[in-house]
Amino acid sequence: MLYNPGRRATAIDQGLLWSALLLAATGLVMVYSASVATADAERFTGFRPHYFLARHGVYLAIGLAVAYAAFRVPLAAWQRAAPWLFLGGVALLVAVLIPGVGREVNGARRWIGLGPITFQPSELMKLLVVLYAADYTVRKAAFMDDLKKGFLPMFGVMLMVAALLLREPDFGALVVVTAIAMGVLFLGGLNWRIFAVLAMLLPLAFVALIVSSPYRLQRILGFMDPWADAFGKGYQLSHSLIAFGRGEWLGVGLGASVEKLFYLPEAHTDFILAVIAEELGFVGVAAVITLFLFLVIRAFAVGRQAASLERYYAALVAQGVGVWLAVQAFINMGVNMGLLPTKGLTLPLLSFGGTGIVVNCMALAILLRVDFENRHLMRGGGR
Repeated sequence: MLYNPGRRATAIDQGLLWSALLLAATGLVMVYSASVATADAERFTGFRPHYFLARHGVYLAIGLAVAYAAFRVPLAAWQRAAPWLFLGGVALLVAVLIPGVGREVNGARRWIGLGPITFQPSELMKLLVVLYAADYTVRKAAFMDDLKKGFLPMFGVMLMVAALLLREPDFGALVVVTAIAMGVLFLGGLNWRIFAVLAMLLPLAFVALIVSSPYRLQRILGFMDPWADAFGKGYQLSHSLIAFGRGEWLGVGLGASVEKLFYLPEAHTDFILAVIAEELGFVGVAAVITLFLFLVIRAFAVGRQAASLERYYAALVAQGVGVWLAVQAFINMGVNMGLLPTKGLTLPLLSFGGTGIVVNCMALAILLRVDFENRHLMRGGGR
């Protein structure tokens, strides 16, 4: 829905704001429901039944505070800072690989310890790629049809980011970051022939990465037939599908999931949608999907409105956030439903997580800022 002068003017898009808050509130409830058994079983380490709820609540509070601060920053300032913020993000991706700086968990080095909390640079990089790709596209608008001047410089930068993400390794973040960069470049006017060739080559590159990595290949094999090895390669997916099956239409009731009782791994993070499916049924899953669809549609509508006002950087930032939410939510939901191979990606705003939830809040605040500035201009305000 675009701006309508006949309606009472509001400072920001209320539907966008409340749908995001509703998703975050749902995530808070479902993180508690999905994690209470795990936390209760870990009392010997100092956990309490509400351990994950408390941590998620703190992260959400930090996210809302950071979001408020981000909303106060004009888009022009974000554009000026975008290249420097991106360089800072690359430096963090390098830092996380340094022994003694990066923290290794289950063979992956993706976190930097900051006292009692951890920071995940790859999550922040998703937002920084949105800001930088939009700035790059606007600066290079006259060369978007030129392979050498328009595409190759950005391609080289993204290859560097990809190499750093693969060193962690964080294949899921790589897929999302690649989708964001491609989406922003395409929406910004990249030559369709270059985009088509890239769209054909990228799947081949991803297949090569999968085949060359034994653990990724095992995930693909487990995805193709999870029941062939339900206690091995197909363990996560088989239990996720059981959760969906048990939920039927209306679910077994909030808090009544059986799969979260140490059957379904990562129930409060990567597979929180499976717990929603089991406890709230098809209706609950449909509501979550509807809210994400609304967010993505609004992001693109806000971007179109900004473009009509000749605010091209703001337009690409808004649509870049839309691409990010759409791709990451689709992959997570596809994994939970058995439509895509198992991949460690959280569901934005819903899954337990520190850096992820804070960065999600920050991205939505910037999206709301784009809408706020659009409305200001349409009411006759200056730039």
